[in-house]
Amino acid sequence: MNKIEAIKSEKDGLDILRDIPAFSRDGWESIPIPDRDRLKWAGVFFRRQTPGRFMMRVRITNGISNSHQFRALAAICDDYGICDGYGGDGGGQPFADLTTRQQVQLRDFSIADVPDIWARLDAVGLVSLQTGMDNIRTVVGCPAAGLTPHELLDASPVARQFTAMFLGNREFTNLPRKFNVTITGCRQNCTHAATQDIALTPAIAELDGAPVAGFNVAVGGKMGSGGYAPAAPLDIFVPPSDAADLCRHIALLFRDCGARAARNKTRLAFLLAEWGADRFRAALATRIGRPLPPAGADARTNAHTDHVGIRPQRQPGLSYAGLCVPVGRITAGQLRGVADLADRYGDGSIRITPGQNLIIPNIPDARRDALTAEPLLRELPAQPSPVARGTVSCTGIDYCHFALIETKTRAAETARALESLLPNSNGAGAGNHNGNSRPLSIYWSGCANGCANHTLADIGIVGRRIRQNGAIQEAVDIYRKDQPGPAMTGVLCSELPAVLAQMLSPDADAGVSVTQPVPAPAPNPLGS
Repeated sequence: MNKIEAIKSEKDGLDILRDIPAFSRDGWESIPIPDRDRLKWAGVFFRRQTPGRFMMRVRITNGISNSHQFRALAAICDDYGICDGYGGDGGGQPFADLTTRQQVQLRDFSIADVPDIWARLDAVGLVSLQTGMDNIRTVVGCPAAGLTPHELLDASPVARQFTAMFLGNREFTNLPRKFNVTITGCRQNCTHAATQDIALTPAIAELDGAPVAGFNVAVGGKMGSGGYAPAAPLDIFVPPSDAADLCRHIALLFRDCGARAARNKTRLAFLLAEWGADRFRAALATRIGRPLPPAGADARTNAHTDHVGIRPQRQPGLSYAGLCVPVGRITAGQLRGVADLADRYGDGSIRITPGQNLIIPNIPDARRDALTAEPLLRELPAQPSPVARGTVSCTGIDYCHFALIETKTRAAETARALESLLPNSNGAGAGNHNGNSRPLSIYWSGCANGCANHTLADIGIVGRRIRQNGAIQEAVDIYRKDQPGPAMTGVLCSELPAVLAQMLSPDADAGVSVTQPVPAPAPNPLGS
């Protein structure tokens, strides 16, 4: 039995909730070492780099939030958050991080602060529960669900329904490993479905003689734990009414049959590799107790979108504004400013994207120009360069003990350097307000665990350390999309901007351009 399995066998992770008041009173030194891991079931993370200072991951299902929640998060950052020199103009201000799972990470508070932080989150309908360790993490969905005309269906109700099934439910708190889920009706591939343990993607099937919009099902995608494995199709179609229950059965099948020995071989991908898709599908049908319809016609197009830019909604006369948050790091002042803009120009709704950016929905078309003239949009632009728009970064070594290099600042600095080194990359052709140009995706993972989904980007960056001239140096391996293995290894971080500029220059055979147009999506097969 490995260390984490032993911890789980002694006490359910949710039992840590009853211990928080005592820890808050007695200080972090009073927390037994096993309970420092169990805190992750509460979404509270002990940081080895900064003993006594903690991180909290706030669950925001499908990335759907609002101005009240953003103001509460800003106030928590102001009162408890860390200030550092990140980002030039934002230096010295409290900040939070947006994640690729549409969450918000709060940093640098003490264990004594947790009860008050939780009370503030609860007051606006937010929780941090089960956002770490062997739990079903935040369910990811299209951030423009219900807004974009390029969706087959709004899948956000299914994401909320499934979340309600497992959150706080001890049936789901002892999985063999972490469990990632995306449920999306977007036809433009905005959620990185290939890396998820469960991926429900839009499809159309004929049921009882009529076409039905629902989902095809794939399972076993992952990063890290032995490398990238794409989610494998199960040849299953599920209508929205049954989708959350299907996800529940898949998670419980993993709970009951997944390996629990070596932590690096316990993801669902390994069970799928052992069984094969046919056996897995049969076992799932047995659990559910009825035949499962075969997969429908995949309704996705070849396009990929990040939903950045000013874009028309499916509701006539309204648009949404996709704002670029450079590498996902946002100050308390910016959180509050976005909340103000959402109230002033929209209905207070705010969305977080899997690309670590933000959306303000429901803007009357007559007010779009006024929004784009707001000073805050110089910091969080709706018209970013293709490089800034496509740069995504994990937390990095400052706050993650797995990371081997600093990522956030390096990613931002590299993006700025590429904007000056590459032609047509400083905004030209990249960000007309309609968001109609393709970003250059550069995803930074500080280690091989791949939290930033680096294998799915045009350019993937993975941190490593090398010895050069007798000293340990921060370096990276560089990956190229759709190519097995790294394209370059051991590139010093100090040399990376020049190396990438050469790789992406018009004369190089990079296969990547910073001004490729996004293909127009095909019409919805079922109409509007």
